[in-house]
Amino acid sequence: MPDQSLPADLYPAIEPYQSGMFPVGDGHRIYYELCGNPKGKPVVFLHGGPGSGSQPEHRRFFDPKRYRILLFDQRGCGRSTPIASIENNTTQHLIRDIEALREKLGVKRWVVFGGSWGSTLGLAYAMAHPEACTALVLRGIWLCRKADLQWWLYGVRSIFTEFWDEFANYLPAAGRGDILENYFKLLIHPDPAVHMPAAANWKTYESRIASLIPKPGAEKSQSPRTLAMSRIEAHYMRNAVFLPENALIEAVPRFRHVPGVIVHGRYDVICPAENAVALSRAWPEAQLTIVPDAGHSAMEPGIRSALVAATDQFADLD
Repeated sequence: MPDQSLPADLYPAIEPYQSGMFPVGDGHRIYYELCGNPKGKPVVFLHGGPGSGSQPEHRRFFDPKRYRILLFDQRGCGRSTPIASIENNTTQHLIRDIEALREKLGVKRWVVFGGSWGSTLGLAYAMAHPEACTALVLRGIWLCRKADLQWWLYGVRSIFTEFWDEFANYLPAAGRGDILENYFKLLIHPDPAVHMPAAANWKTYESRIASLIPKPGAEKSQSPRTLAMSRIEAHYMRNAVFLPENALIEAVPRFRHVPGVIVHGRYDVICPAENAVALSRAWPEAQLTIVPDAGHSAMEPGIRSALVAATDQFADLD
């Protein structure tokens, strides 16, 4: 049964009217689903991570009477196969997958909705295919510059000291000078006894710092999905998301004419608000909303409301 437990400011829970596995080449098959109105305005949902996968609650940001909603699990994560694979898994591959899905579904143009890593991918997609974008709704902006990676790996300790300590101290003292590289070595180790606990520790760190009020009791799950998120996220981080430094800001003139909404939590510790402000300065036509009492999670009350307002705003846009 659909989960009706989430807040009422989201649209009611719905089930897909179509789903399947779509082969995109390189041995990858991606899960996709369509929800809402088959004749509605097309929108594509780009999940975060990279590597986290889509969730049923993600369907609820859109009016199901007005939108034809596409959700899919990016390469290597969620219900896509092979799970936790980083082979042939780059930003450029994902952009091609989005285009392949658009062509498969016969969509000319669509609203692009993405949060966190989904905002990064949404910007990269708009940079490559501005003609396919009706509008952009972006939340928790992550530009993946060197400073952003340094903050995630080390700067967070100034705010969530005890959570960062547990994350970093999982590594031996000699390995803490390069947290990313030494975690990555564990995450790609062939032995589950090595890679699964490291993956659980990585994911727990991120989960604890994602909300304004942290959840210190977050369970350290050792599942294929946990491995997928942690391994793929580390893979993209160590490759600077396969884009040149500051490429997403420099590319704004390519899609500056596309209507946009940027939503960001004031106290977002994973992706500090400076990311959103930097994007807004380059793209002043986009509507910027800094939610004053929110962290990173899309499920923070003020962020939820702002995102639903944005999708409502664009539902009838030509």
